Amino acid sequence: MFGRWLEKRTNRFHRTSPLAGVRTPPDAGVLSCRVLDPVYEPVGNADLTVIDSVGRKVVSGGTDPYGLFMATVPAGEYRLAVAAEGYAPYRATAMVGQNSLASLGDVTLQVAQPPEPPARGDWEIDPAHSSIAFTARHIGLARVHGRFNSFAGAVRIADRMENSAMHVVIDAAAIDTGVRMRDDHLRSPDFLDVQRYPTLEFYSERFTHRGGNRWAVTGALSLHGVTRTVTLDAEYLGLGNGMEGEPRAACRATTELHRDDYTISWQTMLARGIAVVGRSIRVDLDIQIVPKV
Repeated sequence: MFGRWLEKRTNRFHRTSPLAGVRTPPDAGVLSCRVLDPVYEPVGNADLTVIDSVGRKVVSGGTDPYGLFMATVPAGEYRLAVAAEGYAPYRATAMVGQNSLASLGDVTLQVAQPPEPPARGDWEIDPAHSSIAFTARHIGLARVHGRFNSFAGAVRIADRMENSAMHVVIDAAAIDTGVRMRDDHLRSPDFLDVQRYPTLEFYSERFTHRGGNRWAVTGALSLHGVTRTVTLDAEYLGLGNGMEGEPRAACRATTELHRDDYTISWQTMLARGIAVVGRSIRVDLDIQIVPKV
């Protein structure tokens, strides 16, 4: 009877062991941790990167909704980098043994200080160090990448960043996908119709802080004679100085546009009923601004 009790106790231990359900190769072990915020709540979707002793990325991934991360790696010494939106980066080292668990336990992230905002006043986009790019689906498979090579814009920074405003004008004829025939078609009445609508314009006076360095910039986009409300998911990258010592501020932003919203409804189909050009367009912006002189 005592023997059966001991066997059940041993089986219960194996079922609850961190490695009970993980089959590892003979020369590998498991690296794990739990990522928490400053009040010890789990941080889901934190990004983790594991780097070996010679600087090679071995594995990367994210935490689950409970803040847990686990990876099977060859035995050896590793560096672990943890990053999450709104928190300061965290780095640690770990030694992973063969057929063993190397646990860093609870990794507590600290709230990152938001980058300093631009100074109050009028700024303008520096097109030489900025880009407005887009990605469209082609025949339901490959993606076509392009950009606009001519644009200008101004940003008025208010005392409170939330009260700031911006205005961007894009030359529609400056569309560039690297293929002249395709670009001519995109300029035609089937798409942008640049003869009738020579510019795209975006105006916003609604900046909403989403926490950390994330902002939502909501405004009106005029395209192809139609104006719709668009929200940019923006990441403020902070301040710096240019080659001449001039102050600069930078940000990245993305949004998704739907062609039908702007009556760009060219729908030539392939034999299988697949549209040659997808209905949605992803827009990616990398912007630097400098004080207006």
